[in-house]
Amino acid sequence: MIQPLVFPPPFPVEEYRARLSALRAIMANQSVDLLIVNQHEHMDYFAGYAPTAAMYQAVLIPIDGEPFAVIRALDASAFSEASWLSDYVAFGDSENPIRIVAKTIVDRGYGASALGVEYDSYFLTVDRARALKTMMPDARFVSFSTVMWEMRQIKSPLELACHEVAAHICDRATTAGFSMARAGVNEREVLATMIAEALRSGADNTFLVQLVSGPRAASYHGALGHRTLAKGDIVHAEPVPQFRGYASRMMRPKLIGTPTDEQMRTAETVVRIQDEQFRAMKPGTDAKEVDRILREGILSARLRDSYTNITGYTLGLKHPPRTSDFTRVFLADSNWKLEENQVFHMYAPAGGMAFSETIVVAADGGKRLTGMQRKLFY
Repeated sequence: MIQPLVFPPPFPVEEYRARLSALRAIMANQSVDLLIVNQHEHMDYFAGYAPTAAMYQAVLIPIDGEPFAVIRALDASAFSEASWLSDYVAFGDSENPIRIVAKTIVDRGYGASALGVEYDSYFLTVDRARALKTMMPDARFVSFSTVMWEMRQIKSPLELACHEVAAHICDRATTAGFSMARAGVNEREVLATMIAEALRSGADNTFLVQLVSGPRAASYHGALGHRTLAKGDIVHAEPVPQFRGYASRMMRPKLIGTPTDEQMRTAETVVRIQDEQFRAMKPGTDAKEVDRILREGILSARLRDSYTNITGYTLGLKHPPRTSDFTRVFLADSNWKLEENQVFHMYAPAGGMAFSETIVVAADGGKRLTGMQRKLFY
């Protein structure tokens, strides 16, 4: 019997307060009196609560004093269960949430203050931003775009522990799915097996796996089909589980049948080049140098005619509707340096198959959190 995973303890209030202290230092530097937080990853990071996207909700963080929230009344119990905050204003579904946010800000004495705004939030639409400004004409609105995305780059030990659990779920789900993947089996049965194993293992999201097969195996973001697997098919599996909102990811190929010598050489070459890339992922290394190792390596091996995609991107908290966090990406012209305890999804699609890992930047090179054997399965 497979042993259950050991889960880390919940985030303590002290960790949330430390995050809040770092945030307020930036607020003070930008002369922001009150910050309106509505990107769900940031609500989760600072308040421990991420709502559904059905109606607009926000966490309001003053430069001094306790944060407070404006939430949908239907979600009040979920907020109280998840968040370390206790102060909130609840609105009914017949009310305009933007109006309630504006009224709450004015009622709390910030109607003529400098308000920090996430203009890059997925949830602050143009219409909502305009409405806030119209409803609070005496306020000064200060852009707080990119700030909280950047703050979340370096992971704490508990955040890394959450990534590690999600990575183990990747391993377990893929192992289970590949045991089901054989000729005569519908690809949906493979997917269902992976999803069931991920949920049993502790995943807390529902979109759990990207899976394609056969002629569509290189359509890495393609929709799930209804194919029955046949000899010669490659099954591309990418589990994307989350644990407490923290995402880990992994890609593996499985061939139905016996691989050719060329397919085995392709897989071994991709893995070898990517392993070299991982070894370079040390603090202070230029991102473009890390990218160069894989990009030039794959092209030199003639496994691709061109290489237009990134070779890796940020992992961390993830909530819908965002599918991937591109705050940091690896490209040929990436102009930033790696820092210890950043977490990335590093991926290499080439030669009709793809390999990827969840990697933590460490002093002696990138550390794999996903642990499944790196090979073409068959």
